[in-house]
Amino acid sequence: MPRPRSEMRQHILVTALRLFAQHGFKGASLQDIAADVPCSKASLLYHFADKDAILAELLTPPAGGLSALSEELSALDGPRAVRPAVTGYVDLAMRFRLELKIIFAELPEMLGHPVLAVIPPAVDQLADALAGRSQDPGALVSARMVIGGVAVAVAGGVDVRPDAVRDELIRGSLRTLGHPHS
Repeated sequence: MPRPRSEMRQHILVTALRLFAQHGFKGASLQDIAADVPCSKASLLYHFADKDAILAELLTPPAGGLSALSEELSALDGPRAVRPAVTGYVDLAMRFRLELKIIFAELPEMLGHPVLAVIPPAVDQLADALAGRSQDPGALVSARMVIGGVAVAVAGGVDVRPDAVRDELIRGSLRTLGHPHS
């Protein structure tokens, strides 16, 4: 049964997000999280059934965001979908950069997580929009390059102001997709 929202619960989530991003999901224990909060492990388990429940709560917003973006893009035709797909994806990646880092650190295991089941079809829909709904092999490959490149650049933590990172990601993505970036 889910526990009520509280400041402690939020503090646990923020701490777990940071520790998972630094050490990986497998590398950060419940005891590590409890010690960093600080609280007892019993208190942590009052708020979350286990470490997987913390992960599920952390990954639900980015997975939902990607699904929502895919839904928004489904109404756009061909080349009209490219710019909104690029800006929407870059903004989403920037917003959830630590969550992306967690996912990429242990990618095969993470993609098997039930909360992330929405990601493969949403990524396919995003790639279709990025390719401008084209079936041209070059457009399809470029779209997948943008998806991977943006995720790696954001998860890797480039030491540049966030607004500059966003602008460069959009500019580079549009260039990769063969679209003017002005």
